[in-house]
Amino acid sequence: MTPEEIAGTLTELFGTESVAAIAPGSWQVDSASFRLLVLLSEDQTWLRILLPLMPVQEAEAFLAQFLEANFDETQEVRYATYDGVVWGVYQHNSGTLISADFANAIARLVTLHKAGLNDVFNRLIENRVRQIVVAAKQQGQSLQATMQNLDRFYAEGLMGEIDQTSEAREQVLAAWQYQLERLWNEIDVKS
Repeated sequence: MTPEEIAGTLTELFGTESVAAIAPGSWQVDSASFRLLVLLSEDQTWLRILLPLMPVQEAEAFLAQFLEANFDETQEVRYATYDGVVWGVYQHNSGTLISADFANAIARLVTLHKAGLNDVFNRLIENRVRQIVVAAKQQGQSLQATMQNLDRFYAEGLMGEIDQTSEAREQVLAAWQYQLERLWNEIDVKS
């Protein structure tokens, strides 16, 4: 893609009011919810699209899940950290990049931005539930016994909020039940 094609595609996607050329070969898209940067290398052979997602401090507990997502889910875009920020990043040779792939990469980055921590948090929770299932099965517990233990932990205040209502506790236990039932038969523990 040429700089003209890049500018044209950005204008098609976001409108002239939102797109600004900030330097030769560099554009910024300002929307109500995000700021997107599009940069060409000095020799204009590589294009990079950057979208700041969140401060690294907010994401530190989930860095392993971000790397797993890079491997499994993010397709052509990646999570990266730089200067205290988690970024969504896309890089491509500008000579072989076509407008449709450019637009798809931007859409994918915006999707990462909208998801925030939700997807990586859910991945972390699923990994933890899987660990509980493995531990319970290694101890010879049934699904029912595992749920009874969780119920007891919540009733005794070992898990959950201090001022949790019984209704909130029931909702949490229903979520546990759902996740355990969903994963129980999927996980096989070898003796």
